[in-house]
Amino acid sequence: MDTSTAAKKIGNLAPNVAVNAVLLPSQELPAETPIVSGYDWENGTDFNKILESYTRSGFQATSFGNAVQEINKMLKCRSVPLTEENSDHYEEDVFIKKKNNCTIFLGYTSNMISSGLRDTIRFLVKNKLVDCVVTTAGGVEEDFIKCLAPTYVGDFNLSGKMLRTRGINRIGNLLVPNDNYCKFEEWVTPVLDEMLEEQIQNGTVWTPSRIIAKLGEKINDESSVCYWAWRNNIPIYSPALTDGSLGDMMYFHSYKRPGLIIDILSDLRRLNTMAVKANNTGMIILGGGVIKHHICNANLMRNGADFAVYINTASEFDGSDAGARPDEAVSWGKIRPNATPVKLYADATLVFPLIVGQTFAKHHFSNKKNV
Repeated sequence: MDTSTAAKKIGNLAPNVAVNAVLLPSQELPAETPIVSGYDWENGTDFNKILESYTRSGFQATSFGNAVQEINKMLKCRSVPLTEENSDHYEEDVFIKKKNNCTIFLGYTSNMISSGLRDTIRFLVKNKLVDCVVTTAGGVEEDFIKCLAPTYVGDFNLSGKMLRTRGINRIGNLLVPNDNYCKFEEWVTPVLDEMLEEQIQNGTVWTPSRIIAKLGEKINDESSVCYWAWRNNIPIYSPALTDGSLGDMMYFHSYKRPGLIIDILSDLRRLNTMAVKANNTGMIILGGGVIKHHICNANLMRNGADFAVYINTASEFDGSDAGARPDEAVSWGKIRPNATPVKLYADATLVFPLIVGQTFAKHHFSNKKNV
């Protein structure tokens, strides 16, 4: 054998270290481990089955499927009738009084109401599918402003300088003319006058939730989330109620007619008591910040929520509350250790209507058929 042939033979033998590294033997996976599989398009276009296939698709599609399952667990628990023993006969506060076996807390940031997601949220509140709402000031005022004037679809790339000269405000790719806020001031200022009079004459203690209920009654518009919350005695809590246009209006009002007082502590007691008295609780939180923490902290008072779904696009690596995964909340006692919480990394405007279609809407219309 000449030297060139020998060299070729040696070269055809892969190094043992490489073979062992690449072809490391696998251990058996548990028999129940799901197999990845997507939707079979040969069956035509069936959107229900497409969404059902997400659970086995991997990545955020699987998180979507898990979120659907988690919310359906909330609804199943919620449908269990209250018994004589675990009912709440003596509670007089209609916001706190237990209405079902699983109290569902819905939290969302203001941009959710600015967007078309407002209509999905209204469906949930109108049909009493959630029990408590926590939102920002914008999540309140944008609901009322849309009753007075429309929000428009624009573009993320529109010049802020150009928009400012035209009196138009940009929320992402949405546009809100300044005139909308002028109309809001004209509508809300007389209501603030009434509230101040009630405070002076009757000693009324105004909390954010009572203010929102009053405004919901006054708007008298069925397109409004706050209107339906008032009609259905569903509390809307907003601990940062002054952080927005409504706060601006209160600021201006304080110079015209000073003296209006807003008590945030009474609302904190109300919210926490709802959680403490609940038989079971579920949290659905769209976005982060104050609305996420306020709901989670209320559930700390009962040693954690039983069910939880977070939907936002934030990561945990900067230590933000929005980015924190559910397991961090477990460490604080805000979600129970035996719970199966889900975080879905996605834009809520994309996924939440689909989730509602697979959960609340099916549950609601199924119950209507059975009545």
